[in-house]
Amino acid sequence: MSLVIKNGHLIEPSSDVSEQMDVRIDGTQVAEIGKNLEGDEIIDAAGCIVCPGLVDIHVHFREPGFESKETIASGSRAGAHGGFTTVVTMANTNPTIDDAGMVEFVNRRARETACIKIRPTACATKGMEGVEMTEMAELKSVGAVAVTDDGKDIESSWVMRRVLEYAKMCDLVYMAHCEDPVLMAGGAMNEGYNSTRLGIPAAPKAVEEIMIERNTRLAELTGAAIHIQHVTSAGGVEIIRRAKARGVRVTAETGPHYWTFTDEAVVTFDANAKMNPPLREPEDVEAIKAALAEGVFDCIATDHAPHTPTEKDVEFALAPFGIIGLETSLGSVIKGLVEPGILTIERAIEMMTCAPAAILGLEAGVLKVGGPADVTLFDPEAEWIVNPDEFASLSRNCPFKGMTLKGLVKQTLCDGETVYPFA
Repeated sequence: MSLVIKNGHLIEPSSDVSEQMDVRIDGTQVAEIGKNLEGDEIIDAAGCIVCPGLVDIHVHFREPGFESKETIASGSRAGAHGGFTTVVTMANTNPTIDDAGMVEFVNRRARETACIKIRPTACATKGMEGVEMTEMAELKSVGAVAVTDDGKDIESSWVMRRVLEYAKMCDLVYMAHCEDPVLMAGGAMNEGYNSTRLGIPAAPKAVEEIMIERNTRLAELTGAAIHIQHVTSAGGVEIIRRAKARGVRVTAETGPHYWTFTDEAVVTFDANAKMNPPLREPEDVEAIKAALAEGVFDCIATDHAPHTPTEKDVEFALAPFGIIGLETSLGSVIKGLVEPGILTIERAIEMMTCAPAAILGLEAGVLKVGGPADVTLFDPEAEWIVNPDEFASLSRNCPFKGMTLKGLVKQTLCDGETVYPFA
């Protein structure tokens, strides 16, 4: 039985396609892309953009250990709601994903409970303690797609060098959370005018920038591939720009909250605006937008980080870092980047599909004949008001609450099956 998606505007960045085309799906695969296709079942995509299923290479699904925040099942449903068909989960669970058995656990739970494709990372050091390296070759053999101690940086430059050398030998990318833990010193927001007037413990931008510089220098020394996560500052952008110009094997991401908000969002002491790295100042937001337009950033990622309402409903300095983002990502990209002309719709979709997939070598983010039928349909003109109570995620820590975004997911298909709207 074949399924044809008709009358939509197909954007397939890896093939440089952006025109009205039909997509025919047989089973789990794309069977044909062309004009005037026919099939047993029809999806009328008139008024919609049809594109490869979105890819996010930086999410936290919390299982095992913190299932009250998010499970692999609930996180996958949040992803499907947001148009994502492939996500890469971070390893800072409890216990951490630092041995083959834990990677296999994530893969098994994904097979049993997830409605989209879950690709796990594994820790670079045991217990994320920054001391002893994990068995990266073994971790890769059971399905880890990258190594990272995300949530922390590796404090020792000696250990970081060895991690990068080992990762290179295993042909794995190291995903770097860039943070000087000593200089961070309990900072809960960006150091600046607002932190001073609010009396909130703060950390300077140098916390991030020093470690971006160190990590890219060590990647240059070792020849390893490094991916810089959640870049927030003008200084960080400049360091990455220079590293790329030197030929360092560096890629980088930023997230929607870093071009949407400044640290002004913290003045109400709303812990849903608390994240790490923190929201920065207006000049940093402008630098992030300029870097997106220039191509300094390779992809967009959410750093989806769920927390329970009880955890967030405390004094700002005591609340955990992190926000959810899978269900607002596409809308914030269309509203914040495409509508003002910072990115074309084609480049925006590229940064959310084939570009992130290519960083980690994933079979995702493309629509090709014979390839997986992972497809997202969305109305690029539809505006909607963010209501986290309607989300599929178990958590509600969303700074976009009440905002009007643009670009509404209508249908998500993973391996040819509709995973959103939910059955």
